[in-house]
Amino acid sequence: MTGNWRVARRLQAILLIPVLVALGLGGLRVKNSIDTLRDANDAVHVAELVQAANAYASDAINERDVSVIPLLKGERNAPAVAAARKVTDADAKAFDALVARAPKTAGLTRRIELVRAGEKLLPAVRADAFTARASGVQTEESYHAVQHPLMEISNELGFGSNNQASFGRTLYAISLTQAAESLVRSIGTHLLVENRDALADGELQTQLGSFSSYAYLEQVGLQEYAGAGTAGDMTRLRTALADAEKKGAQQTAKAAEEAKAAGQAFVAPPTLPKMIKEIAAGTPAGQLAAQGITPESFFAASALAFDAYRGIEVHLTDTALANARNIAADAKQDAIVNGSFALGAVLVALLLAAWVARSMSRGMRRLSASAIQIAEQRLPAVITQLSQAVPGQVDTKVTPIPITTTDEIGEVARAFDHVHREAVRLAAEQAALRGNVNTIFTNLSRRNQSLIERQLALITQLEEREADPEQLSNLFRLDHLATRVRRNGENLLVLGGERPTQQWDHPLPLVDVIRAAASEVEQYERIELTGIPETEIHGRAVTDLVHLLAELLENATSFSSPRSTVRVTATRLPDTRTMVEIHDEGIGLRPEDFALINHKLANPPTADADVYQHMGLFVVGRLADRHGIRVQLRPAAGESGTTSLVMLPGTITWRSGTESDADTLALAAFRARATSRSAALLLADADVPADPFGAHEAWDDGIPAPRPATPSGAPAASPAPGASDVPAPSGAAASPPSSGRSRRTSKRGRRPAKDG
Repeated sequence: MTGNWRVARRLQAILLIPVLVALGLGGLRVKNSIDTLRDANDAVHVAELVQAANAYASDAINERDVSVIPLLKGERNAPAVAAARKVTDADAKAFDALVARAPKTAGLTRRIELVRAGEKLLPAVRADAFTARASGVQTEESYHAVQHPLMEISNELGFGSNNQASFGRTLYAISLTQAAESLVRSIGTHLLVENRDALADGELQTQLGSFSSYAYLEQVGLQEYAGAGTAGDMTRLRTALADAEKKGAQQTAKAAEEAKAAGQAFVAPPTLPKMIKEIAAGTPAGQLAAQGITPESFFAASALAFDAYRGIEVHLTDTALANARNIAADAKQDAIVNGSFALGAVLVALLLAAWVARSMSRGMRRLSASAIQIAEQRLPAVITQLSQAVPGQVDTKVTPIPITTTDEIGEVARAFDHVHREAVRLAAEQAALRGNVNTIFTNLSRRNQSLIERQLALITQLEEREADPEQLSNLFRLDHLATRVRRNGENLLVLGGERPTQQWDHPLPLVDVIRAAASEVEQYERIELTGIPETEIHGRAVTDLVHLLAELLENATSFSSPRSTVRVTATRLPDTRTMVEIHDEGIGLRPEDFALINHKLANPPTADADVYQHMGLFVVGRLADRHGIRVQLRPAAGESGTTSLVMLPGTITWRSGTESDADTLALAAFRARATSRSAALLLADADVPADPFGAHEAWDDGIPAPRPATPSGAPAASPAPGASDVPAPSGAAASPPSSGRSRRTSKRGRRPAKDG
């Protein structure tokens, strides 16, 4: 079964056992790190729970304190009472949410159960608060059932800390101090507001005793805090109490100013210890008020101390939470490091196995990749370059496969190089043979072109000397046939990759270019030009564009009814391009034929036997590719026919700034022909001056001329359709006009050529 395995796979199977061992050892280490991280996260959850528990406890006893005055006055639904209870209920919900996330340890579970037991008593405590059902200090002490279990959760803090007991003791001490201060504030306010005459026997003494006890307990809590806390903790406490005292002085000064502004007498209250001492002594409320000790002043002074202790408590819980999060972050980092180390060890083992396997199979893979690259890219690219109609200087040097070893793989690589060189050599020989054939075509075409030019010159001379309309018509037909032979020769030059030997040296209007192309078509009289914009064609593209349009027009007239017209329109696009459209009413093509022809027009194939069977299509594609022209065939909008679209790029076109017909060479040549003998006879009544451009190539631009009488015995012929738009080519006409005036152009009238 392993006989068909790749070399890399076999080596990986061998190295699998040590990799699995490394993976197991690394897994144990990662597991320990993950366990530590889980414990650290549990500590974070505990710290968050302690933070919520202390907030819950503080707001619960604060609810009791702010409810003293309203409830003793019988205002059970006072806004202050409702607001305080709403805050406590919100703390309870936040505490419940964190309980769900807390770890389920035995100690924490037991403490939460105590909190739940106290919470069950809270509705009854609120209902009985400061009523006859809770005489003395029962209301104040009943809130202890909720507050104390919450305060004791602080003892669960300290995972990962060396001072676990000290930190929990410090937090518990400040919480105890805050609770004692809250009881002092609540009972003291109770004593200042309540009607002492209505109390039962001994009830006042009980309240005073509890008041003094909790004042003493506050001092005990402060001593416990000092014993458990650090120097920084004590500094923080002294700063908080000093700020509270300063804030109390500011409140007193503000109250004095307000009383003075209201015209009322104001007695500055003594310090909080002095107030506690006077209240604990049982001094009547009237005498206490005379000293400035009122329920409001006492509650405000005590609240400042309560808030100072609360600030220390919040700082400690925040510190505990921050420490727990730091420990969790460190544990997470350790887990990541250990996991990365274990994973890295496994990856190193795997990479080692892969490297060893690759070192053995690299040569085979490189050989395979190089062979595929030669077969799919390099060899086809060289063959494509060599098969161009006009191949450039193609580098036929073969780059060896980059394998320098002398083993069996190296021998196979050298064999591939040999096959590659032979294939390139054969392709070069074929390209050379094709180039020789193209050269033969070019030479034969140029010789024929020379003979045809002489023939056209002779025909032109005969046309100029002939006055008989019938004989002149025959000469026109002979001239047109010679012109078509010349265009076939030019097609051979295009097949051979040759460019025109002569080019127009200045821009020519598009309408004249289309007329020149139409003049080379046998059935030119069926061609109609409409809506040609004032666009000029760059001189370097005029000759090829005339050739391209002539092939398309020839195709349109050949494959459509002789009684139909071929319409040529053009549109100037906003992006400087020009669209020329040739519409015929022929039988049309199938959709698959359109797709094939358009593909060949966009990608002219290499000259072969099939190209010679479709020479016009190949020539159009080559000429369009030469100047960046896009040519497409599409079904006509009607029931039948074909539309040829020729998109002229902005690089060979631009908008003419003047009237195009004002200086066209066609008009100049037409006027020049007036100097000839036959033209003088035909235009005897026209006042047309001679023109020095008569020796240049031109075509009839359709300017009307006087029509002499029809010779006796000659049948009158009606003008060809579209004669006003399309000139008659040299040596081609349906029939002479009935006036006897012959329509002709010079032998070079089919194609603009280089001026001068």
